[in-house]
Amino acid sequence: MNMQQLLKMGQQMQSQMSEIQENLDKEEVSASSGGGMVTATVDGKGSVKGIVIDPTVVDPEDVEMLEDLVLAAISEAQNKAREVYEAEMKKVAGGLPFPMKLPGLF
Repeated sequence: MNMQQLLKMGQQMQSQMSEIQENLDKEEVSASSGGGMVTATVDGKGSVKGIVIDPTVVDPEDVEMLEDLVLAAISEAQNKAREVYEAEMKKVAGGLPFPMKLPGLF
């Protein structure tokens, strides 16, 4: 493989990664906790986009439980988004070592 081919492959890979990052911005991943009492939605990069809380779980006497449910839902949604991200990056990376650390992502 000569240098020109290597540069071309690098440019193609960079283009594919840019496209994937744009798609990840549009991707939505949700996860719930407490049997569906709290649902968190994140984008494909893991940024929180929304939280839905069932009103029956709101108990002024037990705010700590609600906090735990919110944290659990967000963590699970971010883990799912990370899996989506890693799967997409593996497609681009081919045989290269993964995970590659990209600035600003996870």
